[in-house]
Amino acid sequence: MFKTIKQLFTPTNKDLRKRILFTLGVLTIFILGREITIPGIEDMNGKFAALELINRMGGGTPGSIFTLGVTPYITASIIMQLLQMDIVPYFSELAKQGHVGRQKINQITRFVGIGFSFFEGYILAFAMLGKTGNPMQYLYISTIITAGTSFLLWLGDQISQKGIGNGISLIIMAGIIASLPEMFTVAFTNLVKFTTTQQTILGFLKFALFVIVYFLIVIGVIFVQESERRIPIQYANKSTNAYGASQSFMPIKINSAGVIPVIFASSLLSIPTFIAQVVRNEGFTLFVQKYLVYTTPVGFVVYVVLIFLFSYFYTFIQLKPDEFAKNLQENGGYIPGIRPGEETEEHINRILSRLTVLGSLFLVVLAGLPIIFSKVTSLPTTVTIGGTGLLIVVGVALETYKQLEGSILARSYKRGYSRR
Repeated sequence: MFKTIKQLFTPTNKDLRKRILFTLGVLTIFILGREITIPGIEDMNGKFAALELINRMGGGTPGSIFTLGVTPYITASIIMQLLQMDIVPYFSELAKQGHVGRQKINQITRFVGIGFSFFEGYILAFAMLGKTGNPMQYLYISTIITAGTSFLLWLGDQISQKGIGNGISLIIMAGIIASLPEMFTVAFTNLVKFTTTQQTILGFLKFALFVIVYFLIVIGVIFVQESERRIPIQYANKSTNAYGASQSFMPIKINSAGVIPVIFASSLLSIPTFIAQVVRNEGFTLFVQKYLVYTTPVGFVVYVVLIFLFSYFYTFIQLKPDEFAKNLQENGGYIPGIRPGEETEEHINRILSRLTVLGSLFLVVLAGLPIIFSKVTSLPTTVTIGGTGLLIVVGVALETYKQLEGSILARSYKRGYSRR
Protein backbone atom coordinates (compact mmCIF):
# COMPACT_ATOMS: atom_id res chain seq x y z
CA MET A 1 0.00 0.00 0.00
CA PHE A 2 2.75 2.47 0.98
CA LYS A 3 4.64 1.57 -2.19
CA THR A 4 1.56 2.41 -4.28
CA ILE A 5 1.16 5.78 -2.52
CA LYS A 6 4.86 6.54 -3.05
CA GLN A 7 4.62 5.71 -6.78
CA LEU A 8 1.54 7.92 -7.04
CA PHE A 9 3.62 11.02 -6.30
CA THR A 10 6.24 10.33 -8.98
CA PRO A 11 6.40 12.80 -11.92
CA THR A 12 5.21 10.15 -14.40
CA ASN A 13 1.84 9.79 -12.58
CA LYS A 14 0.90 13.46 -12.72
CA ASP A 15 -2.25 12.82 -14.79
CA LEU A 16 -3.34 10.14 -12.30
CA ARG A 17 -3.05 12.67 -9.47
CA LYS A 18 -5.21 15.07 -11.49
CA ARG A 19 -7.87 12.37 -11.82
CA ILE A 20 -7.84 11.85 -8.05
CA LEU A 21 -8.14 15.60 -7.40
CA PHE A 22 -11.01 15.79 -9.90
CA THR A 23 -12.78 12.96 -8.07
CA LEU A 24 -12.34 14.69 -4.71
CA GLY A 25 -13.64 17.96 -6.20
CA VAL A 26 -16.81 16.32 -7.52
CA LEU A 27 -17.41 14.57 -4.18
CA THR A 28 -17.01 17.94 -2.43
CA ILE A 29 -19.80 19.35 -4.64
CA PHE A 30 -21.97 16.41 -3.60
CA ILE A 31 -21.27 16.96 0.12
CA LEU A 32 -22.12 20.67 -0.18
CA GLY A 33 -25.32 19.85 -2.07
CA ARG A 34 -26.48 17.63 0.79
CA GLU A 35 -26.84 20.78 2.92
CA ILE A 36 -29.23 22.51 0.46
CA THR A 37 -32.79 21.90 1.63
CA ILE A 38 -35.92 21.82 -0.50
CA PRO A 39 -37.60 25.26 -0.33
CA GLY A 40 -40.68 25.22 1.89
CA ILE A 41 -39.79 21.92 3.56
CA GLU A 42 -38.62 21.85 7.17
CA ASP A 43 -36.04 19.40 8.54
CA MET A 44 -37.20 15.85 7.81
CA ASN A 45 -34.65 13.96 9.89
CA GLY A 46 -36.35 11.24 11.91
CA LYS A 47 -39.75 11.70 10.26
CA PHE A 48 -39.26 8.90 7.76
CA ALA A 49 -37.32 6.35 9.79
CA ALA A 50 -38.23 3.50 7.42
CA LEU A 51 -36.74 5.38 4.47
CA GLU A 52 -33.61 6.66 6.21
CA LEU A 53 -31.82 3.28 6.00
CA ILE A 54 -32.43 3.03 2.25
CA ASN A 55 -31.64 6.70 1.60
CA ARG A 56 -28.38 6.54 3.57
CA MET A 57 -27.32 3.50 1.54
CA GLY A 58 -27.98 5.57 -1.59
CA GLY A 59 -26.19 8.70 -0.34
CA GLY A 60 -29.43 10.59 0.32
CA THR A 61 -30.21 13.15 3.02
CA PRO A 62 -33.88 13.53 4.07
CA GLY A 63 -35.20 17.02 3.29
CA SER A 64 -32.34 18.05 0.98
CA ILE A 65 -32.29 18.32 -2.81
CA PHE A 66 -30.50 14.94 -2.66
CA THR A 67 -33.27 13.35 -0.56
CA LEU A 68 -33.26 10.11 -2.55
CA GLY A 69 -29.57 10.15 -3.46
CA VAL A 70 -28.96 7.50 -6.13
CA THR A 71 -31.38 5.04 -4.49
CA PRO A 72 -33.77 5.03 -7.53
CA TYR A 73 -30.81 4.17 -9.78
CA ILE A 74 -29.80 1.31 -7.45
CA THR A 75 -33.38 -0.03 -7.58
CA ALA A 76 -33.43 0.26 -11.37
CA SER A 77 -30.03 -1.50 -11.63
CA ILE A 78 -31.22 -4.44 -9.51
CA ILE A 79 -34.39 -4.79 -11.59
CA MET A 80 -32.38 -4.64 -14.83
CA GLN A 81 -29.98 -7.32 -13.54
CA LEU A 82 -32.92 -9.59 -12.77
CA LEU A 83 -34.50 -8.95 -16.20
CA GLN A 84 -31.26 -9.97 -17.92
CA MET A 85 -31.38 -13.42 -16.28
CA ASP A 86 -33.52 -15.06 -18.98
CA ILE A 87 -36.66 -13.31 -17.71
CA VAL A 88 -37.00 -10.87 -20.65
CA PRO A 89 -35.35 -12.16 -23.88
CA TYR A 90 -34.62 -8.61 -25.14
CA PHE A 91 -32.47 -7.75 -22.13
CA SER A 92 -30.84 -11.21 -22.16
CA GLU A 93 -29.75 -10.60 -25.76
CA LEU A 94 -28.42 -7.14 -24.90
CA ALA A 95 -26.35 -8.65 -22.08
CA LYS A 96 -24.70 -10.99 -24.61
CA GLN A 97 -23.76 -8.17 -27.04
CA GLY A 98 -20.72 -7.05 -25.08
CA HIS A 99 -19.82 -3.38 -24.70
CA VAL A 100 -22.56 -2.09 -27.03
CA GLY A 101 -25.22 -4.08 -25.18
CA ARG A 102 -23.98 -2.89 -21.78
CA GLN A 103 -24.13 0.74 -22.94
CA LYS A 104 -27.73 0.27 -24.07
CA ILE A 105 -28.66 -1.42 -20.77
CA ASN A 106 -26.95 1.38 -18.82
CA GLN A 107 -28.91 4.00 -20.75
CA ILE A 108 -32.23 2.23 -20.12
CA THR A 109 -31.31 1.83 -16.43
CA ARG A 110 -30.78 5.57 -16.11
CA PHE A 111 -34.16 6.39 -17.66
CA VAL A 112 -35.88 3.83 -15.42
CA GLY A 113 -34.03 5.24 -12.38
CA ILE A 114 -35.14 8.81 -13.18
CA GLY A 115 -38.71 7.51 -13.60
CA PHE A 116 -38.52 5.85 -10.17
CA SER A 117 -37.09 9.07 -8.74
CA PHE A 118 -40.05 11.14 -9.97
CA PHE A 119 -42.58 8.57 -8.72
CA GLU A 120 -40.93 8.27 -5.28
CA GLY A 121 -40.46 12.04 -5.12
CA TYR A 122 -44.16 12.64 -5.76
CA ILE A 123 -45.16 10.19 -3.01
CA LEU A 124 -42.63 11.77 -0.65
CA ALA A 125 -44.04 15.22 -1.45
CA PHE A 126 -47.53 14.00 -0.57
CA ALA A 127 -46.19 12.53 2.68
CA MET A 128 -44.28 15.72 3.54
CA LEU A 129 -47.10 18.16 2.89
CA GLY A 130 -50.06 15.89 3.63
CA LYS A 131 -53.50 16.94 2.43
CA THR A 132 -52.65 20.63 2.91
CA GLY A 133 -50.65 20.71 -0.30
CA ASN A 134 -51.93 21.02 -3.86
CA PRO A 135 -50.93 19.11 -7.03
CA MET A 136 -48.57 21.90 -8.15
CA GLN A 137 -46.69 21.80 -4.84
CA TYR A 138 -46.38 18.01 -5.06
CA LEU A 139 -45.11 18.36 -8.63
CA TYR A 140 -42.67 21.11 -7.58
CA ILE A 141 -41.10 19.01 -4.81
CA SER A 142 -40.95 15.81 -6.89
CA THR A 143 -39.27 17.73 -9.74
CA ILE A 144 -36.59 19.08 -7.36
CA ILE A 145 -35.96 15.60 -5.94
CA THR A 146 -35.79 14.12 -9.46
CA ALA A 147 -33.39 16.88 -10.58
CA GLY A 148 -31.19 16.15 -7.56
CA THR A 149 -30.99 12.45 -8.39
CA SER A 150 -30.34 13.20 -12.10
CA PHE A 151 -27.55 15.61 -11.14
CA LEU A 152 -25.94 12.93 -8.94
CA LEU A 153 -26.06 10.43 -11.82
CA TRP A 154 -24.33 13.01 -14.03
CA LEU A 155 -21.68 13.64 -11.35
CA GLY A 156 -21.15 9.87 -11.10
CA ASP A 157 -20.60 9.67 -14.86
CA GLN A 158 -18.05 12.51 -14.69
CA ILE A 159 -16.09 10.65 -12.00
CA SER A 160 -16.15 7.39 -13.99
CA GLN A 161 -14.93 9.15 -17.16
CA LYS A 162 -12.50 11.77 -15.81
CA GLY A 163 -11.73 10.60 -12.29
CA ILE A 164 -10.83 7.34 -10.58
CA GLY A 165 -13.16 4.53 -9.55
CA ASN A 166 -16.87 3.95 -10.09
CA GLY A 167 -18.63 7.30 -9.78
CA ILE A 168 -21.99 6.10 -8.45
CA SER A 169 -20.33 3.86 -5.86
CA LEU A 170 -18.04 6.67 -4.69
CA ILE A 171 -21.00 9.03 -4.26
CA ILE A 172 -22.75 6.44 -2.08
CA MET A 173 -19.55 5.95 -0.07
CA ALA A 174 -19.06 9.71 0.35
CA GLY A 175 -22.63 10.11 1.60
CA ILE A 176 -22.07 7.45 4.26
CA ILE A 177 -18.64 8.75 5.30
CA ALA A 178 -20.00 12.31 5.57
CA SER A 179 -22.17 11.23 8.52
CA LEU A 180 -19.27 9.66 10.47
CA PRO A 181 -17.81 12.87 12.04
CA GLU A 182 -21.23 13.82 13.40
CA MET A 183 -21.75 10.28 14.72
CA PHE A 184 -18.44 10.21 16.59
CA THR A 185 -19.08 13.74 17.92
CA VAL A 186 -22.50 12.73 19.25
CA ALA A 187 -21.02 9.56 20.77
CA PHE A 188 -18.27 11.57 22.50
CA THR A 189 -20.76 14.14 23.82
CA ASN A 190 -23.07 11.48 25.25
CA LEU A 191 -20.38 9.22 26.69
CA VAL A 192 -17.94 11.74 28.16
CA LYS A 193 -19.43 13.80 31.00
CA PHE A 194 -17.18 16.48 32.52
CA THR A 195 -18.80 16.41 35.95
CA THR A 196 -16.36 14.55 38.20
CA THR A 197 -12.89 13.20 37.51
CA GLN A 198 -14.10 9.60 37.87
CA GLN A 199 -17.00 10.07 35.44
CA THR A 200 -14.73 11.86 32.97
CA ILE A 201 -12.17 9.03 32.97
CA LEU A 202 -14.97 6.43 32.70
CA GLY A 203 -16.48 8.37 29.79
CA PHE A 204 -13.17 8.49 27.93
CA LEU A 205 -12.76 4.72 28.46
CA LYS A 206 -16.26 4.09 27.09
CA PHE A 207 -15.59 6.26 24.05
CA ALA A 208 -12.22 4.55 23.45
CA LEU A 209 -13.97 1.16 23.66
CA PHE A 210 -16.60 2.39 21.17
CA VAL A 211 -13.90 3.47 18.70
CA ILE A 212 -11.92 0.21 19.13
CA VAL A 213 -15.02 -1.96 18.58
CA TYR A 214 -15.96 0.11 15.53
CA PHE A 215 -12.57 -0.38 13.89
CA LEU A 216 -12.49 -4.08 14.81
CA ILE A 217 -15.78 -4.45 12.93
CA VAL A 218 -14.20 -2.65 9.95
CA ILE A 219 -11.29 -5.13 10.00
CA GLY A 220 -13.77 -8.02 10.22
CA VAL A 221 -15.71 -6.69 7.22
CA ILE A 222 -12.49 -6.39 5.19
CA PHE A 223 -11.54 -9.97 6.12
CA VAL A 224 -14.92 -11.39 5.05
CA GLN A 225 -15.05 -9.29 1.87
CA GLU A 226 -11.64 -10.58 0.77
CA SER A 227 -12.30 -14.21 1.81
CA GLU A 228 -13.09 -16.68 -0.95
CA ARG A 229 -13.42 -20.40 -1.59
CA ARG A 230 -11.25 -21.56 -4.48
CA ILE A 231 -12.55 -24.50 -6.48
CA PRO A 232 -9.65 -26.19 -8.36
CA ILE A 233 -10.17 -26.52 -12.12
CA GLN A 234 -8.24 -28.87 -14.41
CA TYR A 235 -8.30 -28.82 -18.21
CA ALA A 236 -7.80 -31.89 -20.38
CA ASN A 237 -5.15 -30.18 -22.56
CA LYS A 238 -3.09 -28.89 -19.60
CA SER A 239 -0.96 -30.57 -16.99
CA THR A 240 -0.34 -29.17 -13.52
CA ASN A 241 2.93 -31.15 -13.40
CA ALA A 242 4.42 -29.36 -16.36
CA TYR A 243 7.27 -26.94 -15.72
CA GLY A 244 5.92 -23.47 -14.97
CA ALA A 245 2.29 -24.60 -15.00
CA SER A 246 -0.07 -23.21 -12.38
CA GLN A 247 -3.31 -24.57 -10.97
CA SER A 248 -6.50 -22.91 -12.22
CA PHE A 249 -9.18 -21.95 -9.72
CA MET A 250 -12.76 -20.75 -9.70
CA PRO A 251 -12.93 -18.24 -6.79
CA ILE A 252 -16.27 -17.83 -4.99
CA LYS A 253 -16.57 -15.13 -2.35
CA ILE A 254 -18.16 -15.91 0.99
CA ASN A 255 -20.51 -12.98 0.47
CA SER A 256 -21.17 -13.22 -3.26
CA ALA A 257 -24.44 -11.30 -3.06
CA GLY A 258 -22.84 -8.21 -1.49
CA VAL A 259 -25.26 -5.75 0.06
CA ILE A 260 -28.10 -6.47 -2.40
CA PRO A 261 -30.08 -8.83 -0.06
CA VAL A 262 -30.17 -6.15 2.65
CA ILE A 263 -31.37 -3.55 0.12
CA PHE A 264 -34.09 -5.97 -1.04
CA ALA A 265 -35.18 -6.76 2.52
CA SER A 266 -35.11 -3.12 3.64
CA SER A 267 -37.06 -1.99 0.57
CA LEU A 268 -39.71 -4.65 1.06
CA LEU A 269 -40.14 -3.87 4.76
CA SER A 270 -40.26 -0.11 4.11
CA ILE A 271 -43.26 -0.38 1.76
CA PRO A 272 -45.93 -1.07 4.45
CA THR A 273 -44.43 1.61 6.74
CA PHE A 274 -44.40 4.16 3.96
CA ILE A 275 -48.00 3.32 3.00
CA ALA A 276 -49.02 3.71 6.65
CA GLN A 277 -47.41 7.17 6.80
CA VAL A 278 -49.24 8.24 3.65
CA VAL A 279 -52.65 6.65 4.36
CA ARG A 280 -52.59 7.44 8.11
CA ASN A 281 -55.05 4.72 9.11
CA GLU A 282 -54.72 4.08 12.85
CA GLY A 283 -55.39 0.32 12.75
CA PHE A 284 -53.06 -0.33 9.82
CA THR A 285 -50.38 1.90 11.35
CA LEU A 286 -50.48 0.01 14.66
CA PHE A 287 -50.23 -3.34 12.85
CA VAL A 288 -47.22 -2.17 10.84
CA GLN A 289 -45.47 -0.67 13.88
CA LYS A 290 -45.99 -3.90 15.85
CA TYR A 291 -45.11 -6.54 13.24
CA LEU A 292 -43.42 -5.00 10.19
CA VAL A 293 -40.85 -2.56 11.61
CA TYR A 294 -37.41 -4.18 11.90
CA THR A 295 -36.77 -2.55 15.29
CA THR A 296 -39.50 -4.73 16.86
CA PRO A 297 -38.85 -8.43 17.71
CA VAL A 298 -41.28 -9.77 15.08
CA GLY A 299 -40.12 -7.28 12.46
CA PHE A 300 -36.48 -8.14 13.16
CA VAL A 301 -37.18 -11.87 12.62
CA VAL A 302 -38.96 -11.06 9.33
CA TYR A 303 -35.99 -8.86 8.37
CA VAL A 304 -33.52 -11.71 9.05
CA VAL A 305 -35.61 -14.26 7.12
CA LEU A 306 -35.87 -11.91 4.13
CA ILE A 307 -32.08 -11.37 4.10
CA PHE A 308 -31.52 -15.15 4.07
CA LEU A 309 -34.07 -15.71 1.28
CA PHE A 310 -32.77 -12.90 -0.91
CA SER A 311 -29.16 -14.03 -0.33
CA TYR A 312 -29.93 -17.48 -1.72
CA PHE A 313 -32.08 -16.10 -4.52
CA TYR A 314 -29.58 -13.52 -5.72
CA THR A 315 -26.47 -15.70 -5.31
CA PHE A 316 -27.82 -18.66 -7.30
CA ILE A 317 -29.35 -16.48 -10.03
CA GLN A 318 -26.12 -14.54 -10.39
CA LEU A 319 -23.64 -17.44 -10.39
CA LYS A 320 -25.84 -20.09 -12.14
CA PRO A 321 -24.18 -23.45 -11.26
CA ASP A 322 -25.87 -25.24 -14.18
CA GLU A 323 -24.41 -22.84 -16.76
CA PHE A 324 -20.97 -22.99 -15.14
CA ALA A 325 -20.97 -26.81 -15.24
CA LYS A 326 -22.07 -26.77 -18.88
CA ASN A 327 -19.45 -24.20 -19.97
CA LEU A 328 -16.72 -26.03 -18.05
CA GLN A 329 -17.55 -29.30 -19.80
CA GLU A 330 -17.68 -27.64 -23.24
CA ASN A 331 -14.20 -26.15 -22.71
CA GLY A 332 -12.71 -29.47 -21.67
CA GLY A 333 -12.46 -28.58 -18.01
CA TYR A 334 -13.42 -30.48 -14.89
CA ILE A 335 -13.10 -30.36 -11.11
CA PRO A 336 -10.59 -33.01 -9.93
CA GLY A 337 -12.44 -35.98 -8.40
CA ILE A 338 -15.84 -34.81 -9.74
CA ARG A 339 -17.43 -36.08 -12.93
CA PRO A 340 -18.39 -33.44 -15.53
CA GLY A 341 -22.07 -32.62 -15.98
CA GLU A 342 -24.65 -33.21 -13.25
CA GLU A 343 -22.13 -34.16 -10.55
CA THR A 344 -20.20 -30.93 -11.16
CA GLU A 345 -23.43 -28.91 -10.92
CA GLU A 346 -24.39 -30.67 -7.67
CA HIS A 347 -20.90 -30.10 -6.25
CA ILE A 348 -21.02 -26.37 -7.00
CA ASN A 349 -24.57 -26.20 -5.59
CA ARG A 350 -23.38 -27.71 -2.31
CA ILE A 351 -20.44 -25.31 -2.05
CA LEU A 352 -22.64 -22.32 -2.89
CA SER A 353 -25.25 -23.36 -0.33
CA ARG A 354 -22.67 -23.58 2.47
CA LEU A 355 -20.99 -20.32 1.50
CA THR A 356 -24.36 -18.56 1.23
CA VAL A 357 -25.21 -19.63 4.79
CA LEU A 358 -21.98 -18.02 6.01
CA GLY A 359 -22.49 -14.94 3.83
CA SER A 360 -26.11 -14.56 5.00
CA LEU A 361 -25.06 -14.87 8.66
CA PHE A 362 -22.45 -12.19 8.06
CA LEU A 363 -25.06 -9.88 6.51
CA VAL A 364 -27.55 -10.58 9.32
CA VAL A 365 -24.95 -9.78 11.99
CA LEU A 366 -23.82 -6.63 10.18
CA ALA A 367 -27.38 -5.42 9.53
CA GLY A 368 -28.57 -6.38 13.02
CA LEU A 369 -25.73 -4.78 14.99
CA PRO A 370 -27.11 -1.19 14.76
CA ILE A 371 -30.59 -2.38 15.80
CA ILE A 372 -29.29 -4.36 18.79
CA PHE A 373 -26.85 -1.58 19.72
CA SER A 374 -29.67 1.00 19.84
CA LYS A 375 -31.69 -1.31 22.13
CA VAL A 376 -28.94 -2.06 24.67
CA THR A 377 -27.50 1.47 24.90
CA SER A 378 -29.00 4.86 25.67
CA LEU A 379 -27.12 6.57 22.83
CA PRO A 380 -29.09 8.41 20.09
CA THR A 381 -30.13 6.45 17.00
CA THR A 382 -27.59 8.41 14.91
CA VAL A 383 -24.80 6.57 16.78
CA THR A 384 -24.44 3.04 15.39
CA ILE A 385 -21.95 0.21 15.24
CA GLY A 386 -21.74 -1.95 12.14
CA GLY A 387 -24.47 -1.55 9.54
CA THR A 388 -24.57 -2.30 5.84
CA GLY A 389 -23.27 1.19 5.11
CA LEU A 390 -19.96 -0.01 6.49
CA LEU A 391 -20.01 -2.92 4.03
CA ILE A 392 -20.59 -0.49 1.16
CA VAL A 393 -17.77 1.82 2.27
CA VAL A 394 -15.27 -1.05 2.67
CA GLY A 395 -16.27 -2.66 -0.64
CA VAL A 396 -16.02 0.58 -2.64
CA ALA A 397 -12.74 1.57 -0.94
CA LEU A 398 -11.15 -1.81 -1.76
CA GLU A 399 -12.30 -1.73 -5.38
CA THR A 400 -11.08 1.86 -5.86
CA TYR A 401 -7.70 1.04 -4.34
CA LYS A 402 -7.34 -2.04 -6.57
CA GLN A 403 -8.15 0.08 -9.63
CA LEU A 404 -5.61 2.70 -8.56
CA GLU A 405 -2.97 0.04 -7.92
CA GLY A 406 -3.72 -1.60 -11.27
CA SER A 407 -3.33 1.72 -13.11
CA ILE A 408 0.06 2.36 -11.46
CA LEU A 409 1.27 -1.19 -12.24
CA ALA A 410 0.12 -0.91 -15.86
CA ARG A 411 2.01 2.37 -16.27
CA SER A 412 5.14 0.86 -14.70
CA TYR A 413 4.90 -2.10 -17.08
CA LYS A 414 4.50 0.16 -20.12
CA ARG A 415 7.51 2.28 -19.11
CA GLY A 416 9.62 -0.84 -18.58
CA TYR A 417 8.53 -2.26 -21.94
CA SER A 418 9.23 1.03 -23.81
CA ARG A 419 12.82 1.10 -22.48
CA ARG A 420 13.42 -2.25 -24.19
